[in-house]
Amino acid sequence: MFETLKEILSSKLEVAPEKITPEATVEDAEMDSLSVVELSIILEKDLAIAISDDELLAAPTIGDIATLMKERNSTG
Repeated sequence: MFETLKEILSSKLEVAPEKITPEATVEDAEMDSLSVVELSIILEKDLAIAISDDELLAAPTIGDIATLMKERNSTG
């Protein structure tokens, strides 16, 4: 799921690929709150994975977001 997230972040949100690592924080990836809202919408629309922007912001790292995506994908 991390690779899927990385692809979304780099292609749709224009985050520099080298900034997207499992250990990176949202701030490390230079994502602002608008980017996080956009990510939430993209996940729901493209992957049918519902994660609120608040939940995304609460995730400590990009890797944690990928884990949350995997959990939501398997239950949804």
